[in-house]
Amino acid sequence: MPAKPPQTLASDLLNRLDALIQDAEQQTKPLELEPYRSQLFELFVIAEASGLMRDDSDPDLSPEGLSRELGSRWGLTTAAQASQQQLNKMSPEHLSKMRLLWSFLRMWMEWQYAWSRFAEFHDPPTEPRIAANAMD
Repeated sequence: MPAKPPQTLASDLLNRLDALIQDAEQQTKPLELEPYRSQLFELFVIAEASGLMRDDSDPDLSPEGLSRELGSRWGLTTAAQASQQQLNKMSPEHLSKMRLLWSFLRMWMEWQYAWSRFAEFHDPPTEPRIAANAMD
């Protein structure tokens, strides 16, 4: 099976993320629970393996890039700017979407952090590690 061009793969992943998050919202189910958590994690693994989360990635599926893209799709960027300019609170609908986005991004950032440190804890050490409490 030929590899998808990065732009096509990124669009596909973004659409799938959006659909999963929207489904969780419609079902009033937390993203942190199954089946959403594992499905979101699978998409994270694909994005990471495809290099779409690197700092210089274009398209950008890093937490910042996803925040921009989903925020724009859901009207949060415009709503936040209007709220700030008019010194009004955001609508309950937009606040709900914002909370949903934060919940998703928190998981995405935690996975990214853990993934980046995997080798540090799973590759054999070159020197034996001494536990801090073993020194006492």
